[in-house]
Amino acid sequence: VQLQASGGGLVQAGGSLRLSCAASGRTFSVSAVAWFRQAPGKEREFVAAIRPIRSSTSYADSVKGRFNISRDNAKNTVYLQMNSLNAEDTAVYFCAARISWLISSRQNDYTDWGQGTQVTVSS
Repeated sequence: VQLQASGGGLVQAGGSLRLSCAASGRTFSVSAVAWFRQAPGKEREFVAAIRPIRSSTSYADSVKGRFNISRDNAKNTVYLQMNSLNAEDTAVYFCAARISWLISSRQNDYTDWGQGTQVTVSS
């Protein structure tokens, strides 16, 4: 599946953004999708993931209660609603997919990646 991430931008601390990950290909509906992020000088880290159906989700502790991942299989799109943003959320955000009913927080488990979208939170 090919992925296109969008929705990043500049936002003030405490604000919100919604990222979108649009997918092409017939395997999206059987693919688990995750968001990862990479801040300058840091390794890429897991943010959130969602299963293909029943929308079971998983979140990193650092975003739990602030971020919400969801998907619309009819639109081949996964969303990441980010609320109460702070400077530590500044990063390039990537969406990734793998053909599986199970979600994973390990980036090596994902086979398809989008190009990333920049999120900058000003304090």
